[in-house]
Amino acid sequence: MNTASHLQPPSSATRDVAEQHMHTILARLAGPGAVPRADQLDAVHAVLQPASRVLVVQATGWGKSAVYWAATHAIRSTGAGPTLVVSPLLALMRDQVSAAERAGLKAATVNSTNIDDWDEVFQRLDADAIDVLLVSPERLGNPRFAARLGALLARVGLIVIDEAHCISDWGFDFRPDYQRLARALLSTPTASVLATTATANERVTLDIGKQLGESTVTFRGTLARTSLTLSVVPGLSPLQRYAWIADALEQLPGSGIVYVLTVAEAERLTAFLRSCGHAVDAYSGQTDADTRLKVEERLRHNQVKAVVATSALGMGYDKPDLGFCVHVGSPSTPVAYYQQVGRAGRAVAHAEGVLLPSDADERIWDYFATASIPDAATAAKVLSSLGNDGRSLLEIEADTGVRRGRLEALLKILAVEGVVDKDGPTWRATGVPYEHDSAKWTALAQVRQHEAGIMRQYARGAGCLMAYLQTALDDPSPAPCGRCSVCTGHLPFPGLSPSQDKLMAARNFLRGMDVDIEPRKRWP
Repeated sequence: MNTASHLQPPSSATRDVAEQHMHTILARLAGPGAVPRADQLDAVHAVLQPASRVLVVQATGWGKSAVYWAATHAIRSTGAGPTLVVSPLLALMRDQVSAAERAGLKAATVNSTNIDDWDEVFQRLDADAIDVLLVSPERLGNPRFAARLGALLARVGLIVIDEAHCISDWGFDFRPDYQRLARALLSTPTASVLATTATANERVTLDIGKQLGESTVTFRGTLARTSLTLSVVPGLSPLQRYAWIADALEQLPGSGIVYVLTVAEAERLTAFLRSCGHAVDAYSGQTDADTRLKVEERLRHNQVKAVVATSALGMGYDKPDLGFCVHVGSPSTPVAYYQQVGRAGRAVAHAEGVLLPSDADERIWDYFATASIPDAATAAKVLSSLGNDGRSLLEIEADTGVRRGRLEALLKILAVEGVVDKDGPTWRATGVPYEHDSAKWTALAQVRQHEAGIMRQYARGAGCLMAYLQTALDDPSPAPCGRCSVCTGHLPFPGLSPSQDKLMAARNFLRGMDVDIEPRKRWP
């Protein structure tokens, strides 16, 4: 089922153009026999309207990227400027550059890892030799890129905001840098704008549509995944969860991702699984860029059975034949869980999505639920610390006692509001007063508590698991899947009873594991 709002009557000419270019792109990406979905054609047609604003909310694997490659191909054929794609993750940008080139488009990227290449990329842009430019949201804070943004926006034919839930305060992965860049891009009066996401409930969809503008055309389809079998294996102790994973990797199909909630757990579980003879890698926000690329490629080419990852390996990672996603510990929101488990089963007939919930999950949820929500007193303390001359992040941290992660999140939010800006390593107050929106942030905290309650019910198997996720994400047509562990009463191997040898191995591993205790520093 597809729903579209504010759709203009179709023009047969532009519809024909949309169909022609969609067929061309799909043939290059998926082979000459590939047939476009009707709603893909509708979305491309909508994007090709002058200065259009289009939002596409469709399941992972539906083909959202094919929509903007087809639209780009059509727009460039008229002599219009390049497409600018805003993408939140380096892994996603690398995959998108590769996909664009397979689609016959000349693509380049500007991000924190290729600064030495920027001048060449800018020269190619000036020579109109690039069809697609991909940028990360943090680029707006870079003076070199910001100085060229105005001229770039005057030329582009299409702006794509990928993983658009990141621009919404209500999204599970809201990113202030992303929202700030999106606001700047939306100011262009001539280019069309396409926002895409697979993980937006009704509240997030309405918020994105509001930011795009009143004329936004929204395409929203069902989020059901027929290739994905969902299961919850409840009541396992920490030892049993480790043993369960070690047993399950012997039978789970293909290669996949084992998600955990913290960096420490990613490293610990990886070490245990390696001690059991499994080929696994760790991946987190603390993994350096070169290692991330190597791990992504090893997984893509099935050189490892699994990657044990935090949410850092989530949005947009492109391995269509991923055979399983197992969660050791539950994400705090159904949207985050759907986004991660949706990595699996995109181009295979069967994939497994398994949740091993933990009693400790909610303590972790509580931390992350409040980490990105600003506190008025803390904001005042940070602004006072900046003084007239500004300070580095380390100096602010030392002066205020605010922990690094919370401090960075707060400064980004203050930057979006125009209260602070950054010049190199120095943060400075702009003189714009900070007005704390207590009602907004209180409502957001309440929403996150509600979503945590939904995940508690999911972990207890309170109904068909796929339908439960569909309902939580405001899917227009939720229905029992007939495949999940609730619908069938069947748990994947090893069920509720991991093997004794793996239990003993987990016990010995955790008992013998060294624990690094970093010395704390007392600031003057």
